[in-house]
Amino acid sequence: MSEAVGGDYVMDAKRDRLVITASALGTVFEWYDFYIYGVLAPIIGRTFFPTDNPTVELLYTLAGFAIGFAFRPIGAALFGYLGDRLGRKYTFLATIILMGIATAGVGLTPAAASIGVAAPIFLIALRIAQGLALGGEYGGAAIYVAEHAPPGKRGFYTSFIQAGVIGGFILSLVVVVVTQAIVGPEIWQAWGWRIPFLFSLALLAISLWMRLMLSESPVFLAMKKAGAQAKNPLKEAFTAAGNKKRMFVAMIGIAAGFTVIAYTVMFQALYFLQSGLHVSAGMAQLLVGGSALLGIGSFIFFGWLSDRVGRRRPIIIGYALVLLLAVPIYQFMGATANPALAQAAQRAPVAVSGPDCSFDPFAKVQPTACGKLLDHFSKRGISYDKGVGAVPAVHVGGVAVRDLSADGLDAALARAGYPTGTVTPDWRSAMLLFLAMLLLWTLSGATYGPVAALLSEYFPARIRYSSLSIPYHIGTGYFGGFLPLVSQYIVARTGNPYAGLWYTLAVVAMALVTCLIALPETKDRPLDA
Repeated sequence: MSEAVGGDYVMDAKRDRLVITASALGTVFEWYDFYIYGVLAPIIGRTFFPTDNPTVELLYTLAGFAIGFAFRPIGAALFGYLGDRLGRKYTFLATIILMGIATAGVGLTPAAASIGVAAPIFLIALRIAQGLALGGEYGGAAIYVAEHAPPGKRGFYTSFIQAGVIGGFILSLVVVVVTQAIVGPEIWQAWGWRIPFLFSLALLAISLWMRLMLSESPVFLAMKKAGAQAKNPLKEAFTAAGNKKRMFVAMIGIAAGFTVIAYTVMFQALYFLQSGLHVSAGMAQLLVGGSALLGIGSFIFFGWLSDRVGRRRPIIIGYALVLLLAVPIYQFMGATANPALAQAAQRAPVAVSGPDCSFDPFAKVQPTACGKLLDHFSKRGISYDKGVGAVPAVHVGGVAVRDLSADGLDAALARAGYPTGTVTPDWRSAMLLFLAMLLLWTLSGATYGPVAALLSEYFPARIRYSSLSIPYHIGTGYFGGFLPLVSQYIVARTGNPYAGLWYTLAVVAMALVTCLIALPETKDRPLDA
């Protein structure tokens, strides 16, 4: 197979395979670096943000996770400018170096117990560096592959970049599980958790070796030869005719929508299983990671399908199905993963009332008596309803709890049949959970698989890197990146383990309306225009 693209540049099958392999593996490794923080959020919270409440530690850690996403648009602007001016290849070489060094730095940062407040400061600084690096990585890899792809196969070729993003998440889970098995629980808790961060240096070496073998994009070479490069791609991205509208549609209709779906399957499901349903960490990681591994096929399938039916249709259908199915699937998971907890919550719901019954998830110590009661149930992952009363009171299954001490509350929960400790679902339940998550991954693949091809076709070649990267990383960074923090905050505030889905449904609904109104079909657009 050979094809003339962008002037006199000729592609061949061997080079195509190298382009896809090197770009996709680099994407896997870079997203591994970014996701390992989220996978290890609970232990990072204990190490760098220690309090007496795991919920507070998790929220502080997820705030740091969100900060990395917040800096992605800045990285997109910086590296997008360089990618449009200097080339696709060397720009995303620079991003992967920055990412690898920052990730290893997290593994070397001392704990708060050793250096105090400097520990979280160093951690956040490294997280910012990761955000800047990732802001330049995705756009470069997606555009590079799209500009090498022959007509009629862009969706299929670029779907491997989309799959690479999920591959990074899977790799992070695999490395965590394998490291835990090798070093054992005591060493893991003491310092073994740092190994997955230091492992990034090995991935960095592999990525550099592979990407240095690549040549520059044929479309960029043709523009350079013709002297058609943008003088100031960042400025032109906001001033070119119709481009601001395209960037808005890409940000809200595409990036925000598919990212909140993906993160609802990744991180929200992981925290839901562990914190909300008390499933053991190893089983939760196995279920999420195993379903993601099989679900990668849907990303490639829908990328391939978009070459035939168009990019727009799978995305819109996927959004609509998520709105219909997300809540029922999560409710099914809740009833299946820990049926004793679900039955206890239905049979003997917990109701807390008082004169000032508010709960601040970020407070180390709740200021009111009623808030302290809510804090107790929050620590144990017990759902509750709140009400107003003259004095603080707790009812479990309609029965008033007279002893409101910690021991008295725990005794009341035990009498009502609430299970204590973590659970490991049996094989039948585990398989049902796996299938439920696989369905969620399939919906994610429908909305994610065609995206790299669509966005590459959507923007003009001379400002493609900047125009794609900026809205992509604003949408994924601010809407998707804040999902773990916002969803867990809603859960903590409401006491409802399913309430975090409200955020997902609101963003997906907004994305669906945007696509229906303003997203054109891009499948047959030339890339050298």
